[in-house]
Amino acid sequence: MNTNIIHIFSIGLAAFLLSACQPESTPETSQTEPDEQPIHLTIRNPKIEIAESFEEMVAAYEEENPQVTIDIHTVGGAVDDLADLKAHIAAGNGPDIFTNSGYETARRWENYLEDLSDQPWVDQAYDEALEPMTFNGQLHGMPINLEGYGFIYNKALFAQAGIETLPDTRTELLAAAEKLQSADITPFATGYYEEWKLGDHLMNVAFAQQKDPDAFIQRLNNETDTISHNPLFNDVIDLLDMTLQYGNENPLTTDYNMEVELFATGQAAMIQQGNWVQPMIDQQSPNMNIGFLPIPLNDHLQSELVVSVPNYWVVNKQAPPAKKKEAKKFLNWMVSSKEGQRYMTDRFQFIPAFKNVESDHLGALADETIQAYQTGTALHANWFHFPPGIKEEFGTAMQLYIGNQLTRDQLLEAFQQSWERASQEQRNET
Repeated sequence: MNTNIIHIFSIGLAAFLLSACQPESTPETSQTEPDEQPIHLTIRNPKIEIAESFEEMVAAYEEENPQVTIDIHTVGGAVDDLADLKAHIAAGNGPDIFTNSGYETARRWENYLEDLSDQPWVDQAYDEALEPMTFNGQLHGMPINLEGYGFIYNKALFAQAGIETLPDTRTELLAAAEKLQSADITPFATGYYEEWKLGDHLMNVAFAQQKDPDAFIQRLNNETDTISHNPLFNDVIDLLDMTLQYGNENPLTTDYNMEVELFATGQAAMIQQGNWVQPMIDQQSPNMNIGFLPIPLNDHLQSELVVSVPNYWVVNKQAPPAKKKEAKKFLNWMVSSKEGQRYMTDRFQFIPAFKNVESDHLGALADETIQAYQTGTALHANWFHFPPGIKEEFGTAMQLYIGNQLTRDQLLEAFQQSWERASQEQRNET
């Protein structure tokens, strides 16, 4: 063999052997692990009370996970959350994480709700808190928190008016309102610009005080009972009339923030709200001494706070797999990490729906809510079982009544007609 050829062959063989011993070269393009690929999530936050703190919590998560960026769209107050969400999804830009209230609403949105049954936080959640989002053998939502509502009252203003015994019946509440007014104190802060506190919260008390709320709702759906002839709904209107007579001026133009400000600054002694306003009150009046009164419909029923899970975090089933994976990771971080739990309790002042999250030092309203929940004395929120859209119609009809555009009888009939129409539409869809 030609010595030149042998020489060339030897060089080539040596080069081959040398290259085989070297680690594989890295291409110039990034070969980042899948979990470290840039991920952009969008979250729809329905609670304006925690908007700033929620932004800070998300920033903490992004710092721990630098490959993730999260945009937050906070809605609430006067925004029709469901209609607005439908518009975004219809436009093809639905959020990766949003909320759902459960039961009928969850079933209607099933095509957009990812199965969360295998998530680490499930075993730590209170069983009853998961029920509204469990159907077809799957769990579709993570409870945001527990919330309780009633009348919040200012203890200092009650003492100033000489009210020594807390009112437990409607007659006693009326007497307290008269004492407050005689002391030149506005008894009620009435912000009825938004319909939800009327159509959701106030109307719910009439349903919750039925002997068997589920059976009553079933009878309404079967058209074997009516709202218009049920005395508890007359009681709701009586109570509404009391708040109007002893409330601030212009309730229909007083919005959520204005209403809370009236109470937090001592311009009114009572407000129909829940423990979720504690951060707003603390921000304006950190040392305000407040407590809860149940909402009394009449003098015969035992009044209690209403306690429930108001909403659930859900993951958009239509999102790409990588986004769904990161969205689930973020939700688990919120309730499982020390940092997430700190924001939930210290900053949001949420009452956790999880056994593994400590709930000390959440404020007077949370303490009373937890006590009602743990003793089993609380009333339940029943609007989850209403036909879709009915809460908004209830609230709008009550606003028309407040504006003297409907009489009492017309309001009761409007309630009944709305239920019949919504219930029929629901039957047609199924």
